[in-house]
Formats: sequence, C-alpha cells, structure tokens
Amino acid sequence: MVKSGALIVVTGATGQQGGAVAHELLAAGHRVRAVTRKPAGEPARALAALGAEVVTGNLDDADSLRKALEGAWGVFAVQNTWEAGVEQEEVQGKRTAEVAAKSGVRHFVYTSVGSAQRKTGIPHFDNKARVEDAVTGAGFHSWVILRPAFFMENFLGGWFKPAIDNGQLAVGIKPTTVLQMIAVRDIGKYGKLAFERAEELNGRALEIAGDQLTMPEAARILTQAAGRTVTHFQVPIADVRKGSEDFALMLEWFDRVGYNADIAANVKEFGIAPTRFAEWAKTVSWK
Repeated sequence: MVKSGALIVVTGATGQQGGAVAHELLAAGHRVRAVTRKPAGEPARALAALGAEVVTGNLDDADSLRKALEGAWGVFAVQNTWEAGVEQEEVQGKRTAEVAAKSGVRHFVYTSVGSAQRKTGIPHFDNKARVEDAVTGAGFHSWVILRPAFFMENFLGGWFKPAIDNGQLAVGIKPTTVLQMIAVRDIGKYGKLAFERAEELNGRALEIAGDQLTMPEAARILTQAAGRTVTHFQVPIADVRKGSEDFALMLEWFDRVGYNADIAANVKEFGIAPTRFAEWAKTVSWK
C-alpha cells in the first residue's frame, strides 16, 4: 500500500507507458513527480495541470537522475529501445536501478517486455532481461516487474499505420499466428496496482496482455473500426530484415513461440478488465 503523501517518481512520464502510469496514479490521488526531457511540452503541461510535479531528467545523466529521485518512496522505470538503442537502453535501465537504490527508494517498478526471461534471442527483449537482473539484485525493499505484450498502439506508428491507411495490415507473421497484445492504458492500470499492492506483489513479474488475435482477425476488426476494407498482408521477413534485424527476429519468434500471458487468470487475480482490440480500435481515428 502507498502511504499517504509518499512520492512516486515516474520516468518517461510524457511517453506512452510512463504517461499512462502517471495519469492512473494522479487520478487515484497519489503524489507524482513526472520526469521528462521536455518539461515545457504539452504532455508535461497536462500532467502538471492534474497535479504532478514536473521535473527535467535525463536517463543518460546520473546526476540528473539523483536530483529527480530525491525523497522518492517509489519509482516507475521505463526506457525506450527505439530511441536509445539496445545497448544504451540497457545502460539506462541499470543506471536507473542503481541510482534509485543508492537514493533510498523503497519500491521499484520496472516495465520490461513479455517473455523477457525466456532467452528469446531478440536483442530488445534480452537486454531487458539483464535490466531485470539488475533490479532484482539492487537491494530494494520491494520490487515488481511488468512484462507487457505487443502494444496495440504500435499499429499507429510508422511500421504499420501507412499501410493500414492503404487497406493493408502489413505484418511479417503468418496468418495463423496468434499475437497477444495490450493497450497502453492497461499498462497504466497495472502500474498503479504495482504501487498500491507493493507488499503483496513484491518479487513478482507480471506477464500482461489484453487480447490475442491472428492478423486476419485483427484486420477484420480494423475494417469495422475504419469503415473501409483492411486485409492482412504477410510482409516477407527478408524485407523486414532489411529495415531491422531486431524487429525481424521478434516477428520470427512470434511465429515460433509467442507471448504466454494468462489473460483470464490476470483478470481473476487483479480485477483489471482487459481492453480488447475491438474496443481499443473504436477509440482511434483511422481517417
């Protein structure tokens, strides 16, 4: 349980996961310090309007982190592979855990990736597994790790949205592959839970997802949400590999293995209703 007035520091607070967690914590009345590189930006101003203390922080600067973490009871830590790169993301993650432990932080929540611990061979999964090891070995009074599946919001990014606009859900996995997905807002809910039930969840790593679909099934949902026909196109993995070996390895792993979150069991234990893909898609403007 979060003690009254306890300060929770959220890194990446103007990004997807950090932003979702910060909003959930603020809505529940918790004291939040939002760490961002862009304190004057619109997302930061929105958090400030909700009551967050917004501070400038940089995960590449240990002194900056120390200042941001002063007086914190809890920390939500997130890094971004696609911004920092695989190696630097790992450095940032380990640095955040180390600085937090030395700063006296009691409870640490790290958002990793689904199946990080399973030795997938995917660079941006395996580096998070090593950060997890740093977190669990840092000496925190309590810690929780979140392992979310593929973000539904990924379909709004440059890898997928342009093709969707042209009627194709272009994903380099087999039409029979079932992909587990999660809406970022659900990560925010689990993040809040990880603080509010800190003692109960101490030492747990939670595999979380909200839906599981094949890409043809997802395309049919997008067809309904967008009001125009969207069909699945299996991008040749060689073409994906030209753009990113890391991304190609992930897609190949989806086909061979895939995430293993138990959605039904999570609902039963945690009481968080999962956002289904059809529900999420209806909230997006596909024009």
